[in-house]
Amino acid sequence: MVKAVGIDSGTKSMDIFGFDDETGEIIIDASVDRNRVTENPGIIIELLREVQDEYGKIDAIVGPCGYGIPLKPAREATDAEIALATFITEADVRRRLKIVGLRELMLMMREAEDLNIYFTPGVIHLPTVPEWRKANRIDLGTADKVFTAALAIVREAERRGVPYSETNLIAVEIGFAYTSAMAVKNGQIVDGMAGTAGFPGYLGMGFMDGELAYALANALEDFGKMVLFQGGAAYVAGIDPFSVSPEEFVRLAKKDEEVRKGYEAMIEAIVKDVFALLPSVKPDSIYLSGRFSRIPEFFRDVKEALENAFEAYGFSVKVLKLESRARAKEAAEGSAIIANGIAGGKYRELVETLRLRESSGSIFDWIKLKEREKLRIFEKLIV
Repeated sequence: MVKAVGIDSGTKSMDIFGFDDETGEIIIDASVDRNRVTENPGIIIELLREVQDEYGKIDAIVGPCGYGIPLKPAREATDAEIALATFITEADVRRRLKIVGLRELMLMMREAEDLNIYFTPGVIHLPTVPEWRKANRIDLGTADKVFTAALAIVREAERRGVPYSETNLIAVEIGFAYTSAMAVKNGQIVDGMAGTAGFPGYLGMGFMDGELAYALANALEDFGKMVLFQGGAAYVAGIDPFSVSPEEFVRLAKKDEEVRKGYEAMIEAIVKDVFALLPSVKPDSIYLSGRFSRIPEFFRDVKEALENAFEAYGFSVKVLKLESRARAKEAAEGSAIIANGIAGGKYRELVETLRLRESSGSIFDWIKLKEREKLRIFEKLIV
């Protein structure tokens, strides 16, 4: 009997899911507004302790860890590892961006000796991704994207009745800020088009034209991380994404020509993310997850766009909604599944297939620039 809990840290909310693998009982399924976590990161620790008080010792908890840390107990994480997992400038620390709250929560988790918490890798830390795909990349997929891929592997294995090692798929998470896609070949993550290094999402523009980055770096007094949360589909549509909900965005796109431009940009970006991964895997299935995938009309439009694009190249692929037991986001269940596997539960074979225990390195290890050593400034932990 293994009790496991996983935590997914999103832009809008931090989601927590846990289960007992013997009884199948869900022991927590909660979503906490990210602004509340930024104001008081300790509320997540309190929630975990409440679960443990009610259900007994939790065997493993997978905590949120930004860009990721090679798999290890949270108590063993160094200051430098936590700093890099949440890397940010001093100016953005003073602004108290949401990632500052995440950093403070990770520090609290390191000190919470009564809770068996683990930090887990991002895509770039995985040995299953060839090194040439890591060159000059930081965001191949944050730790929570690995959670999404893990749940997709489980669902595909269940659907087809095959071992995890025989699953070939692309998992797409369409979140409030970014869209990310992960290529899974033979049950292992081998590539990613993710977040700030993928095509445009709802808030963020994804990868940035190098000339634009050069212009902004010279025009702005402070090139802060919030610049990376602009320029996406909502901005193409000319709407305020913080006052217009994703559901309203989808509805407006059907009748407003300007909003439609942003909508089409977002749909097309998802197709491009998927097609960019085809040299890395020939998928049997594509799984859609995240906040936008829960909007029925949006899901139908993405499914149709993907199926039409594949048909144009002469082959078909199943486009499926990533189903979860959680009311919380899908990645939260994926995180709990990984926690279960770490603790030796029913999903231990998944953890072995993903080779999470062999994860290594740090986010700047594959930068191929002469100035790489200057990036070590981000190893300094600022709170």
